[in-house]
Amino acid sequence: VPFRDRGFKYGDAVFDMTRTFGHKIFKIEAHVSRFYNSLRYVDIDPGMSQREMVDKTMDVLEANVHLLGPDDDYWVGQRVSRGVDLVGGDMWETAGGPSVIIECAPLPLKPRARLYRDGIDVLVPSVRRVPPESLSPRAKTHNYLNLIMADMEAKKQDPEAWAILLDTRGFLAEGIGSNIFTIKDGVIYTPQEQYVLGGISRETAIEMAERIDVPVVARDLDMFDAFTADEIFLTSTSLCICGVRSFQGRQIGDGSAAGPITKALMDAYVDFVEFDWLGQYLKRLED
Repeated sequence: VPFRDRGFKYGDAVFDMTRTFGHKIFKIEAHVSRFYNSLRYVDIDPGMSQREMVDKTMDVLEANVHLLGPDDDYWVGQRVSRGVDLVGGDMWETAGGPSVIIECAPLPLKPRARLYRDGIDVLVPSVRRVPPESLSPRAKTHNYLNLIMADMEAKKQDPEAWAILLDTRGFLAEGIGSNIFTIKDGVIYTPQEQYVLGGISRETAIEMAERIDVPVVARDLDMFDAFTADEIFLTSTSLCICGVRSFQGRQIGDGSAAGPITKALMDAYVDFVEFDWLGQYLKRLED
C-alpha cells in the first residue's frame, strides 16, 4: 500500500470482514451489502458492483484456502480507500481510482479458545464511543482510534479484558468488533442500532433467539442493566457468540462461561451454520 494512500494517511477508507466455517464463507452477500452501505456513507466509489465484489472475494478465498489446516478457518475481508493522494495536488485530488484490497487471515482460534471455557471479562473504559452526529458508528471505517484507545485503556487494567464503550449519553454501545447483549428474566436486550455497528453476527444472534422463542428488545441499556443482568454475551465475526462472566469486575449470574440462554443460542448458531465452531475453539485447549 503506498504511503500516500488516504486509508493509511487519514483512515479515509472502509472495510468489512466475514469468516469461514469449515472453509465455507458465511453470509458474504450480507457483509458485502453492509460494506457498500459504508462506502455510500463516506462517498467512495469502489469501481465495481456488489456482485463483482462478492465474486472477487470468492476468488481470493479459493486461491488461499489450500493454505489452511483441516480444522482452521479464515477471516475474509474487503478494504477500499479513496485512493492515493496526488503529489503536489490539492487535498481531494487522487492519483487514479480507489485502492481495493481483498484479504484472508487465519482466525485466532487458539488464543481465544479459553474464552469459551472461562467466559469474557468486560471492562468499561472512560473513552466514550464517537456519537452518530459526529461520525456514524453504522459505517465500518478504518478510523478505529476511538475503539483502539478504549481497548488499550481496558487492557492496561486487565490484559485479558474486552472493552465495551458507553456512548456520550451514558448508555452501553459496543466494543472493538463486538456487540453486547444482556439477558434479564428471559428477555434478551441489546443497544439500538443507530448507536452501534449493526454486526452481522449480532443480526444472526437475533435470528437464533427467534428460533428458540426468546424475545429480543433493542433499547438503551445503562450500567444498571448490565450489573443486574442474569446473563451477558458478546457477538463478533470470529467469536459468533461468547458468554461474559464478569462486567466491570462484578460477577454475572453464577460466573460461568455462559448461562442457559446463551448456551442455547450458541447451540442454535452451530446448527444454523452446520459447523461446530464451538468445538473448533475448545479443541485448541488441548493443543
